[in-house]
Amino acid sequence: MRTVHPIETESYAILRTRLDTTDLPPLTRAVVERIVHTTADPTWVGDLVCDEDALRAGRAALRDGAPLVTDVRMVAVGVTTRPATVALDLAPAPVDGLTRSAAGIRAAAARHPDGAVWVIGNAPTALAELLRTGVRSPLVIGLPVGFVGSVAAKAALRAAGRPALSNRSERGGAAVAAAAVNALLYTVDSPCEDLV
Repeated sequence: MRTVHPIETESYAILRTRLDTTDLPPLTRAVVERIVHTTADPTWVGDLVCDEDALRAGRAALRDGAPLVTDVRMVAVGVTTRPATVALDLAPAPVDGLTRSAAGIRAAAARHPDGAVWVIGNAPTALAELLRTGVRSPLVIGLPVGFVGSVAAKAALRAAGRPALSNRSERGGAAVAAAAVNALLYTVDSPCEDLV
């Protein structure tokens, strides 16, 4: 059990006066609210693409001890209750024209070809490389940020039919990706009104 600070409780109370998420499925609601809380930006509601079954599978996998693999340390540090493998730390010098982020994903995929939960919150090239690797995952959280390639990488993730959480715009980033993971880890099996 984690201790919720009164500021977080107050933030959620304010959020819920400005945004009605009661019609969302439970884990989708938890993710949406955690991202809105993290960014203080209610417009994430129309940008996120959530799949409740994929979120449920990802949460179950994490609870069962599945590896958590992130593209960068900033995402891993933002996940407050679970250690992660950081793909960038495994990156050799860029090869074959890959960015270092993509090279790290390739190396991490060789170590975790099956069953890991993947979280991409920085480089669109990392998400694009993950899709090329063919890893099998209960959930890919694809929220890279940037003007170059992020929209295309997230669209490719959705088109691939993988169990995923993504968004439609160029927005994303480490804080948002970590918030999505934290929402799954913090959520218990009670109604969302009781959660923060």
